Amino acid sequence: MKLTDFRYPLPRNLIAKKPVHPRDHARMIVLNRADESIVDRKFFDLLEYLNKGDCLVINETKVFKARLFGKKEKTNAKIEVFLLRELNAEENIWDVIVDPARKVRIGNKIFFDDGKLWCEVIDNTTSRGRTVRFNHKGDFFKIIERIGQTPLPYYIKRQATQRDKAAYQTVYARVLGAVAAPTAGLHFTRQMMKKVHAKGVKIAPVVLHVGLGSFRSVEVEDLTKHKMDSEYFEISEESSNIINKTIDSRHNVFVVGTSSCRAVESSVTADGHVKPARGWTDKFIFPPYDFKVTDRLVTNFHLPESTLLMLVSAFAGHDFLMRAYKRCIKEGFRFYSYGDAMLLF
Repeated sequence: MKLTDFRYPLPRNLIAKKPVHPRDHARMIVLNRADESIVDRKFFDLLEYLNKGDCLVINETKVFKARLFGKKEKTNAKIEVFLLRELNAEENIWDVIVDPARKVRIGNKIFFDDGKLWCEVIDNTTSRGRTVRFNHKGDFFKIIERIGQTPLPYYIKRQATQRDKAAYQTVYARVLGAVAAPTAGLHFTRQMMKKVHAKGVKIAPVVLHVGLGSFRSVEVEDLTKHKMDSEYFEISEESSNIINKTIDSRHNVFVVGTSSCRAVESSVTADGHVKPARGWTDKFIFPPYDFKVTDRLVTNFHLPESTLLMLVSAFAGHDFLMRAYKRCIKEGFRFYSYGDAMLLF
């Protein structure tokens, strides 16, 4: 398949600027791959599709306040520094994106928090990418949680508010490290998670720290030539055991989100089970792809030509998925991070 196969027109008014409240009252479209039927539901109806013995794979990554605003030394020019990933904890070295990039060169220093925190640019990585070293010693995440801003996606054309700090975070977020939320999980409430447990469904937490790599534009028409940025992931022995018991008992593995899906599909054994893992994955899933673990997929609506849309297309079937997208646009579904949901089985 080609990049242009994943284009679709979306009216700007369908890009969700704020989440639905309560979270689990978002709309959810259910796609049955067997008969290509499409049903409209609410997200809380997901419980009806879960059965005792199934498992629910969730991503426990936690979004940190990755957007910093500082001033360049000498000129006091305003510079945004978007933290991507920590390269060296001891040296406080980070991959970042800077804006405006033309003003930021190797050797420049950028000051934050009235000069208490600063970083020095030590390398260029892309046109906007830089490697920087921060001067701070100690708990770096503690200081950026105080001075940083919630990193809302660029297509949400507004400043992050205090409300976004909670809204742009899953209720089960635990491990700090993501610069973007695993958005399919945003629909779950604590009460809904309790109901999942009550049905006898096992929860299998994994971690994949969502980076900008998941959202980086695909710039080649030939998808086999696209290279994903690596993202850190973890699957514990306990979670792999839960998933494998579900597989062996012929129950369904429900995977919440493309990030959870990439984590489990990155750690598959030859006999189709999941092994414990800790490391980096650059797995790029696009059609055709044979999913080894994922039986059911919960996801949001994704950007045109994005790697996320390609993964869901590989699961649903391209033509069926694009028909569903066309229908949802016509019916006014809300798209992207704060938007509505989709269940595919």
